[in-house]
Amino acid sequence: MIKGVIFDVDGVLLNSMPVWENLGELYLNRLGIEAEKGLGDVLFTMSMEEASDYLISHYGLDKTPQEIISGLNSEVKDFYENRVPLKEGVRQYLDEFRERKIPMVIATSGDRRNAEAALKRLKVFSHFQGIFTCSEIGSGKNQPDIYYAAALQLDTDPGDTLVFEDALHAIQTARRAGFKTVGIYDMANDRDLAQIWNTADIYLPEFKDFEIFWKRASAL
Repeated sequence: MIKGVIFDVDGVLLNSMPVWENLGELYLNRLGIEAEKGLGDVLFTMSMEEASDYLISHYGLDKTPQEIISGLNSEVKDFYENRVPLKEGVRQYLDEFRERKIPMVIATSGDRRNAEAALKRLKVFSHFQGIFTCSEIGSGKNQPDIYYAAALQLDTDPGDTLVFEDALHAIQTARRAGFKTVGIYDMANDRDLAQIWNTADIYLPEFKDFEIFWKRASAL
């Protein structure tokens, strides 16, 4: 019986992929510089520090790495505060869980302030009983600590708790820890799609048909 739900944010609740794909281009545009085609692919796997070094060397920017990192973070902050949308169908799922009095919490590897700003603007933050971040917990989603902390907040056992995630490593971690897992499609994880499909207890290519989903979840 499902008694609680843990939600990831990026790629699950929020369609936040565009800002990470286009972050370098957005930053350069603000400086009046046209970005090269495919810059997003170049920067996507880089850390902020690596990205700043690349932008300095490739575009001859007269800025320090810290100034560029600050500028990139400012673009991300603006996106979450003003533009990032919910994934289609998410609001219905949140409303349905609340209608059934199933408590929900957030477990994210992202920034708390960005997540809160976006979810408050989108008027869904009040659905959740709390928010946990990997930086505050002190370990990433390769370790189950954040899920255990969230379950404590929910006052549920892992076996009675759904974890919604889009990344394979997070799904694997949650499942090994005894949680019931729901894999969510996000383009960022296309390369792992087959494994996600085969690892998660339930796979959702999109948020729709909640009643069908709930019947499957209730049978886990």
